Amino acid sequence: MKPSSSFITPEGEVPYWRTNIGEKEKRAVLKTIEDKSFSVGSATAEMESEISKALNVPYVLCTTSGSMAMVMGLMAAGIGPGDEVLVPTRTFIATAHAASLLGAKPVLVDCLENSTEMDVAHAEKKVTPRTRAIMPVHLNGRSCDMEVVEKVARKHGLVIIEDACQSFLSRGSEGHLGTLGDFGCFSFGMVKLVNTGQGGAIVTRWKELFEKLKDVRNHGVADTISHTYLSLGHNFKFNDIQASIGIWQVKRGPEKAAHVNAIYERYMEGLEGVPFINILPVDTDGGEVALWTEVLCDDRDSLMDYLVDRGIQTRKFMPCVHTAPHYNVGESFPNSERFHRIGFNLPGGPDLPLEYVDRTISALKEYDH
Repeated sequence: MKPSSSFITPEGEVPYWRTNIGEKEKRAVLKTIEDKSFSVGSATAEMESEISKALNVPYVLCTTSGSMAMVMGLMAAGIGPGDEVLVPTRTFIATAHAASLLGAKPVLVDCLENSTEMDVAHAEKKVTPRTRAIMPVHLNGRSCDMEVVEKVARKHGLVIIEDACQSFLSRGSEGHLGTLGDFGCFSFGMVKLVNTGQGGAIVTRWKELFEKLKDVRNHGVADTISHTYLSLGHNFKFNDIQASIGIWQVKRGPEKAAHVNAIYERYMEGLEGVPFINILPVDTDGGEVALWTEVLCDDRDSLMDYLVDRGIQTRKFMPCVHTAPHYNVGESFPNSERFHRIGFNLPGGPDLPLEYVDRTISALKEYDH
């Protein structure tokens, strides 16, 4: 199959993703540098405050990535060797790696038949006396059934760590995704709604958990004066240069969310009746944010090659976690494997022009399958 995804797009081609850093972000970075504020300082605190307001959650800490946010949550929950963590196989491998890095065992779970979200009933069947946490993943802004997750967690005494890395500003029936469990983790990487190059955040509604997270983020050290060692931790600190970008990215969040939803709705309308394309639904009317427009096609690889020939980039769905050799235990996950086999993303992003969406729709309608 031909290469079809790159951050560097030749002139005239439709990129699979476009996001921009604006003039306000650039000016903020220059001011931070001029103020000689390079590490965790006032800009990081301001970005955390903006996230707190945007998500209506009291406690926020920015960190190096969404992946490290998940490690921080697990550490603050006391997860370690001998513990088991319920993780969907239909997710980016970082979710499972967060548990493995702490010596815990990720116990993989299939997704639903008609949705990429975790099958919570399947997850409950895998609970053992060693199970300590469950990590629902809100893929593409689509809400995992948190009401059921909460019931299972209460029944079995599990910590809930939400992987909301693809779901900033996305809301379900109970509120913003990532704010409904014990911890919620967000990513600010290149292909996310808020982009600081790399970066992430972890949020919680509980002051006691927040205090543990603060210790974890700074090597378990009480403060920079006494350097009293309190607990196990690491250097998970953010920095003010990235935060200077992030402040304005978060402020622009509603505008960016509206644009990716407009892209999704344009595809939904334009591809209605195209028989070989099945768009995975996102409840944008209910508050979910369609970071991507995800589609299924039985003839996926040929269709993606066809689009590449027409200067249109796309991106396959991420592989299932159990395809990694260090997680392959010979178990089958038929629903997740089907999405892996036939799923891909159409061009999108918070700064992709709608004319590129129209060009993609026209090419798809001309495809002779």
